[in-house]
This record gives sequence, structure tokens and C-alpha cells, in this order.
Amino acid sequence: MKKLFNLALGIVTSIGGFVEVGSISTSVQAGAEFGFSLLWAIAAASLFLAALAEMAGRVAAVSKRSIAAAVRERFGFHFQVIPLGAEVMIDTLLLTAELGGAAIAVKMLTGIGFQWWVLPLGLVAWLVLWFGNFTVIENGVGLLGIVTLSFVVAAWRLHPDMGPIARGFVPSVPHHDLTRYAFLVVSIVGATVSPYLLNFYASGAIEEKWTPEDLWINRLTAWCGMGFGSTVAMGCLVTAAIVFGPQHLKVDTYEQAAQMFVPVYGRWAVALFALSLGIGCFGAAVEIALNAGYALGQAFGWTWGIDKERRDVSRFVAAFSLMLLLAVAIAINGFDPLRVTLISVALTVVIMPLVVLPFLVLMNEEEYVGKHTSGPLGNGLLATLTVLGALMAIVVIPLEIFGG
Repeated sequence: MKKLFNLALGIVTSIGGFVEVGSISTSVQAGAEFGFSLLWAIAAASLFLAALAEMAGRVAAVSKRSIAAAVRERFGFHFQVIPLGAEVMIDTLLLTAELGGAAIAVKMLTGIGFQWWVLPLGLVAWLVLWFGNFTVIENGVGLLGIVTLSFVVAAWRLHPDMGPIARGFVPSVPHHDLTRYAFLVVSIVGATVSPYLLNFYASGAIEEKWTPEDLWINRLTAWCGMGFGSTVAMGCLVTAAIVFGPQHLKVDTYEQAAQMFVPVYGRWAVALFALSLGIGCFGAAVEIALNAGYALGQAFGWTWGIDKERRDVSRFVAAFSLMLLLAVAIAINGFDPLRVTLISVALTVVIMPLVVLPFLVLMNEEEYVGKHTSGPLGNGLLATLTVLGALMAIVVIPLEIFGG
């Protein structure tokens, strides 16, 4: 019964990690500019993420190693240093965007400039990491993310025509601005398949002491949880498509995006959007900072773990503390969180082949997954992801320049 409860909780709290500044911003822009036609991109990216998360959890449950630790052991630190450095850089930008997004949400509620809220929010995030444990961070913060279901409720209450929505799950070529369309496709993938989510998921499996007997929990959590989160992102896109689509509006700010709630929630629209944005961004900020401690600790062989006494994991604590401090320093200078988000998700695509390729090796070695190696379907999916990742890595910078 306890395992079933933890499973249900894990699926629900997956929203807290899935719905954040990247998924909200890309979904709103996609819906406003191209209607329902990019629903397929969210669905495809979510399937990729769920498959990779399940594999990361499988490695952790069987070998008791996170992805960062397994990559270091299997390929050596010299191979790992490049993707590790790139991930730390991208996570710093993404953490900056998350703190900025949360600060803008507080600004929308109070009217006080968002730069004034960055430092207090960074401090609260650090206090959560200092005093909390993995259960508090994953379940406590994650449960607050349920407020983002307001995107799904809004889409449902707007009574969309199901025919065009169904056609949105079929890839198509737009009648206008193909470059912008392609840029948003790549951005949705980058916002969804984020490297920090995979290592955080595997590290969490180790923190919760998963074993091979828990692989069924891993499968259901990965597939159902990510599916639950993607439903919210799709609700965000559908709402933006219905409200902004007829105006052919290009959404440049979060304050502008909040107006899509007005036809549904009336005078509560801005407050509800701000809560959804703020809680989603704050939860993701805590997870990204924590993963900085995980990734650096595992790569350098430090003792790590949020459930351990802080004095026993001082370097791990220093890593997530410095990550937060750096992100606060960047965000407080007034960088536009929406622009930082789009840059970070584009750069995520650049390193995607280095993220996916090690899975192809790890998932076929019994040392890491025992008898639970990938079959032809799993290997085919990984090979496809590697090729697609390489292609997107080539085109993402030109698309960022001409369509971003």
C-alpha cells in the first residue's frame, strides 16, 4: 500500500518538474502563433523524455548509480567534462530564468519590480535545500505545482473544437513563417528534454533507495508522470491558441501571457496565472540547484545526498549554494527571463547528442542494468533520438538567429 501511495504521489508531483518556465513560455508562444499545430511537438518531446527518464531510473535502481556517476565510470572523466561543463552552464542560465520567472510572478501579484524579488526567492530556495529532505523537496514543492492544472481547466472551459486539436497531433508544414515554426519545434524539445531532469530523476531514485523490484514503479512514474505533465503543457498551448490565435499575437512577456486566462477566470486571471507561473518556476529552481550538487558531486566522486547531515556533504552543499548565488547575481541585473529561457532551451538542444549517446551504451551493459537491458525497440528509440539530436544541434543556432 505504501508503494502504491508513493507511486501515485510521484506521478502527481511530476507536474512540479515538468511545468516550468521553459514549457510555459514555449507552449504559449506556439499556441499564440501557430494555433494547435504544434501539439505534436509537445507529445513527441514528452515521449522522448519519458523514455529517457525510465532508462535513467532503471540504471539507478539496478546499479545504484546516477547517470552522471555511470557516465564517469564507463567513459572516464575526460569524456564527461565537456557535457558536464555544458550542462552546468545551461543549468545556470535556466536557473536564472526560473528565478526570474518566479520573481515576475510575484511582481504581477504585488506591483513591485521583479528584480527586488530575485534575492528573497533565491534565499527561500536555499533555505528549502538547507533544511529540507528529498521528500519535502520532491513531494512538498511538487504538490504545490498542482495549481498549474489551471491551464487544463482553462482549455476545457473554452470548449475548443476537438477536430482541429486532433489534427494538431499530426506534423504539418505551416502556411507562414516556416523558420519560426521550426525554431519553436526545437525549443519545445529543448524545454522538455532537459538534462537536469534526467540526472535529478536518477538521483532521486537512489535517494529513495529503489531496487530492481521497484522497476515497475519506475516505469509507471516515468511514463504516467511525464504524460501528466505534458497534458498541462498542452492545456497551456490550447488556451493560448484559442485566446491569442485569432489576434495572431506574438507573446513577448509573461504579463502579456497572463491575459489568456481572462476569458475563463475573469478578475482572478492574473493572480491565478501568477501563482501557476511562480510555483512552477520556484519548484524547478529548487530542483535545478539541487541537481547541480548531484551532478558535480557524482562527477567528482564527492559524498552527496540531500538526506545526509550537511556537515557530511559540505562540497555537495557548496555546489548547490554557489549555483544559486550565481543565478541570483545574473537575474538581479535585470536580464529578461523570457529571452534567457529561449537561449537556454536552444543550447540544451546543442548538447543533446552528448546526453543521449551514453544511454545507448549503458542500457546494453549488464553491469549497469543487469538482465534489464534494452531490446530492439529501446535501442531503436535511442538511435533515433541520437540522430535527431545531432540534426537539431546543427540547425538550432541558425534557427535561434533567424526565427528566435
